[in-house]
Amino acid sequence: MAASTHTVTNQVPPLVGYDVFSADRALTEGVERHSAPALLDETRAELTALGRAAGSAEAQEWGALANENPPKLRTHDRYGNRIDEVDFHPAWHQLLGRSVGTGLTDAWGRPGGHLRRAAGFFVWTQAEAGNGCPVSMTHAAVPALRTEPALAAEWEPRLTSHRYEPGLRPAAEKAGALFGMGMTEKQGGSDVRANTTRAVPLDAAGEYLLTGHKWFCSAPMCDGFLVLAQAPGGLTCFLVPRVLADGTRNVFRIQRLKDKLGNRSNASAEVEFDATWAHRVGEEGRGVRTIIEMVAATRLDCVVGSAALMRQSVAQAVHHATYRAAFGGELIDKPLMRNVLADLALESEAATTLALRLASAYDTVQNGGDGADRERAFLRLAVPAAKYWVTKRCTPVAAEALECLGGNGYVEESGMPRLLRESPLNSIWEGSGNVQALDVLRALQREPEALNAVLREVGEARGADHRLDGAIKGLLTELADLSGVEARARRLVERLALVLQGSLLVRWAPPEVADAFCASRLGGDWGTAFGTLPPTLDLASVVDRARPGGS
Repeated sequence: MAASTHTVTNQVPPLVGYDVFSADRALTEGVERHSAPALLDETRAELTALGRAAGSAEAQEWGALANENPPKLRTHDRYGNRIDEVDFHPAWHQLLGRSVGTGLTDAWGRPGGHLRRAAGFFVWTQAEAGNGCPVSMTHAAVPALRTEPALAAEWEPRLTSHRYEPGLRPAAEKAGALFGMGMTEKQGGSDVRANTTRAVPLDAAGEYLLTGHKWFCSAPMCDGFLVLAQAPGGLTCFLVPRVLADGTRNVFRIQRLKDKLGNRSNASAEVEFDATWAHRVGEEGRGVRTIIEMVAATRLDCVVGSAALMRQSVAQAVHHATYRAAFGGELIDKPLMRNVLADLALESEAATTLALRLASAYDTVQNGGDGADRERAFLRLAVPAAKYWVTKRCTPVAAEALECLGGNGYVEESGMPRLLRESPLNSIWEGSGNVQALDVLRALQREPEALNAVLREVGEARGADHRLDGAIKGLLTELADLSGVEARARRLVERLALVLQGSLLVRWAPPEVADAFCASRLGGDWGTAFGTLPPTLDLASVVDRARPGGS
């Protein structure tokens, strides 16, 4: 018989066996708002099935195992042949197989595809975020490949397939394929125009040989990669397959796998090319322009992924406070804890609402017709602004949510440390904060239609809340003088993102959510840490809205 001191009381049951999609009111309402009525039932059924899988004990175990058993590099086989393969735990393949099988690499040709894919990416990221990297790049490679119709005809059916087929074989023999990316080099980082990898043309048909080193190559186990290299005509985009059509391995030498802070289930590598066969994608000298559509799509996934990490952090914190008693009652009923949880919930809902709005804009652009040009202009400015701000907010949200669990949150078994380690990634990947801020400035200075589109969006809520109106006026004042703007670019982008989030919440969120967001983020009635909302707000309703299933 166990000693009485070993009796377990007042410990919180795990948040498991729930529907991640249906339990998220901000997410479900956003999907309903932006879906075409004819697609809603199908979309809801698809996301509900994925939500139940993401909230299952099985998927949570996969996520833990994939991170506890990170990928391993095998440069040679037992006979000394160079193979450059990456071995993964079986849990990784289960996670990635479900991602592909659900259609998270398939958006460009499906009706409402970007919205349903973004919502699915949001749901499945909460089970495990690492497998989102190859999923995102595979999805995002499609528009870049379409600059070369012949390549797109060959590769797009594989990239949008719902079949996951791991292993290195000729792509023509596989029902589905994954894509990675190799842009940055050790001497340049985000300054890709400083790349030194050379591309020597073989013929006039677009075949080249590449020689050089990539400092970060994402997901080196993929079937193909889009990379940048210096051709005779300047920086150019290329497709590098891992296996050539005749079955031989392309020269793709993995020097080492990065030992990363988070995202440990996924492989990131340094690779070397040495007369590596590649096919040009787009014109010589227009590599950045060719690959920029891929970058824009992956930046949207950074927004969606960070919003998902915030949601899971908040869900865990609210769930813990619902079941944990202290100081004579449940934590969730304590005014100070309620303030913290409500503050976190506001950040999460604002990120979710903005992410879904961006995804819906992609669908409008893809469909063409009325509104497509305006939405394209809207995305040009809103995506880098959202990428800057939402990804920046992810880490403080994850850290504060961890603290809500106290010492239990600091222990690996809670899952909170994994969320915290993952949280900075999306702010760094695909251009860090300064890169995004400078991109916003370029759009403001060169593409006035982008600012007009964002201001029209914000204007939809004008007059509904005096604090939002005041913030819009302040933003316009800031935009009126762009002299010396680089030094204050972060301040400007932050204000732009907050005004955009506030306008969306005023239009679509419950009054208590919009009121609390506008009072704190736009009205200035807020401290410098979470849990400093005005106590006169309806914080209980904000927290109740953020409850996950079963709480």
